[in-house]
Amino acid sequence: MPTGWSPTSWRAFPAVQQPEWPDEGDLDRALKQIASYPPLVFAGEARSLQSALAQVSAGNAFLLQAGDCAESFDDFSANNIREKLRVILQMAVVLTYSLGVPTVKVGRIAGQFAKPRSSSTEKVGDLELPSFRGHIVNDPTPTPAARIPDPDRLVQAYHQSASTLNLVRAFTKGGFADLSRVHAWTQEFVGTSPEGQRYEQLATEIDRALRFMRACGVDTENTSSLHEVDVYTSHEALLLGYEEALTRQDSLTGGWYDCSAHMLWIGERTRQLDGAHIEFLRGVGNPIGCKIGASTSVDFVLELCQVLNPARVPGRLTLISRMGADKVESALRPLLRAVTDAGHPVVWACDPMHANTFTSSSGLKTRHFDDIIREISGFVNAHRAEGTWPGGIHVELTGDNVTECLGGADDLTVEDLDHRYQTVCDPRLNARQGLDLAFGVAELIRSSGFA
Repeated sequence: MPTGWSPTSWRAFPAVQQPEWPDEGDLDRALKQIASYPPLVFAGEARSLQSALAQVSAGNAFLLQAGDCAESFDDFSANNIREKLRVILQMAVVLTYSLGVPTVKVGRIAGQFAKPRSSSTEKVGDLELPSFRGHIVNDPTPTPAARIPDPDRLVQAYHQSASTLNLVRAFTKGGFADLSRVHAWTQEFVGTSPEGQRYEQLATEIDRALRFMRACGVDTENTSSLHEVDVYTSHEALLLGYEEALTRQDSLTGGWYDCSAHMLWIGERTRQLDGAHIEFLRGVGNPIGCKIGASTSVDFVLELCQVLNPARVPGRLTLISRMGADKVESALRPLLRAVTDAGHPVVWACDPMHANTFTSSSGLKTRHFDDIIREISGFVNAHRAEGTWPGGIHVELTGDNVTECLGGADDLTVEDLDHRYQTVCDPRLNARQGLDLAFGVAELIRSSGFA
């Protein structure tokens, strides 16, 4: 355990982005209730993910971290979870087959409820209201009563996370993720698109490869890796009281793990070196991530690596760049060089979404698919120039046929946005765009000589 750390030591540090709970007694009651519940994930699972991420940091695997910008209490069903998982599996198959290395699959799922906000209030028409901070805190309905933080929502988030995890485990271990079913994963609106047809061709090649293996005497029926997959969970560790309530001491190692998810990350707004979020996450044994923007200095990143991973354990720390399509290549290269020279074994991942967000002429927040691809291209170019491995992507997407991001294979325009704009916070790629992105990422990495 790090010096001076305990699950409660973060309380002595400044904690930003915390809701103004109206009744501390109600909050304490809800957190004690959560603390009495079983863990959502287990320490051994978190260690397995860290081992997989160690392979990414060594250039022997690729990280796909994907899912909702913010999960919803209102849009929660087995179908919703299955379709989101289906897109992640499809993208992983494309990446694995194209790059020739395993794809580590981490969902923004089963806990991604809270959202940081740039202001504590927002204008809705003529009303100035407390900002919507995600369903775990308050309700998006634009009324003063709905925006009051409610601690009972923390308990509801725990139960929804548990239900989501049960379904994810059932789908990934119960036959849905069987590699022989790659054709069955094709949704109708993907199967009729150009990228869907590319996917079908790839699925046919996988079928042929499986038949060849069986013809050579390989027992594909009893090879578990062909029939089951590991999909890990992650979310931004924003509400520190909730994270503390789910932090448990591992009976095998004696270490502390945040059992709300396999992986937690620190956002761009909460990565203060003297802040509560870094203090909390430096002490848990989970693999952790941290978002870094275009203005991040070399000195900051080196100190961040030292604080969060002083033992330099491979797979422990993932640095997730979110710099913007026009800045990423020039801003990232000095950081890559410095971290490599200092010997920190980090995973480098690219979040091409957040720094490319803008408000369209229709008043809706959106992102353009071309900008997302351009940021990943700049990310890959920076790694090629510095001789480092572009380890992964971190994207917001859904399995639903939404119209929230512009461009892509369907060439969505501003006029299309309000057709199916359903996000509770930030715009997400739809299933077609997600699959298109996977092919684009694979081509960028292969054309740069990495695979």
